[in-house]
Amino acid sequence: MSSQAERATRFVALHAGPAFVIPNPWDAGSARVLEAAGFEALATTSSGFAFSLGRADGTVQLDEMVGHVASLADATDLPISADLENGYGADPAVAAATIAAIADAGAVGGSIEDWDRSERILYDAARAADRVRAAAEVP
Repeated sequence: MSSQAERATRFVALHAGPAFVIPNPWDAGSARVLEAAGFEALATTSSGFAFSLGRADGTVQLDEMVGHVASLADATDLPISADLENGYGADPAVAAATIAAIADAGAVGGSIEDWDRSERILYDAARAADRVRAAAEVP
């Protein structure tokens, strides 16, 4: 198995090259199929994972996403980027803690939306930037 550092290096290199396709497995089996098909990286899908649990998008909790990412990282050598909804909270510190937890599970990238589902609002630009900055500063 590749180390997380090796996966991260490969993921950064992919972003330095031409555009690439990053499919979204919903479980360990589909991750293995996508790896065998020749894809170079994987991304989680918040809706696909929620649907695989028989639930609606936006209902997966952070601990469940952490377990999901860990199962994908254990199943494949590919770099994994996680769809982290809105970072599981509006506060920048929560976004940072989410990134730390998902990295500990094996992800080498992640996306955090600028949408607060419970308030049904987009974060203003300054708040969105604070959240991204906090997440990006996680060691």
